[in-house]
Amino acid sequence: MVAFFEMFGGLCLAFLGAALAVGLCCIGSAKATGMVGEAAAGLTSEDPDKSTKCLILQVLPGTQGLYGMVAWFFVLLQIGVFGGAGIQTLTVTQGLTILVSCLPVALGGMLSALYQGRVAAAAINIVAKHPEASTKGIIFCGIVEFYAILSTLATILLLMNSL
Repeated sequence: MVAFFEMFGGLCLAFLGAALAVGLCCIGSAKATGMVGEAAAGLTSEDPDKSTKCLILQVLPGTQGLYGMVAWFFVLLQIGVFGGAGIQTLTVTQGLTILVSCLPVALGGMLSALYQGRVAAAAINIVAKHPEASTKGIIFCGIVEFYAILSTLATILLLMNSL
């Protein structure tokens, strides 16, 4: 068992980091877009003309899922899944480094998606009462998005220096 972990443990840890990055970001995005979709459906049932503005607000918290996919792609690129030379053998330390490098986007992406979903759902109220001011709701969502971008950048920079 120890020999197996020494041989494949690093690779397993790297794959775990990639899976957490994409999985947690997508979980956050799915929950958030669902929450905004519920609010948007309520408003659209009252006033169908406002559905386009609601759709824009619903899409915004979904971007964190894309950021998780970017991190996943970078990990797989880093360990050689997409290269012709084959997958690298990683030490446990290298695998743990990749796993820890994925934590900023995994946690930052999931949490920012959830909070951005709350902001976007609240912004549906702006669209309901003052549709001409819907851009303000998008700006409110963009402020939360900034932190998802920062966490993605942190993960990419850490991954670029992981091996």
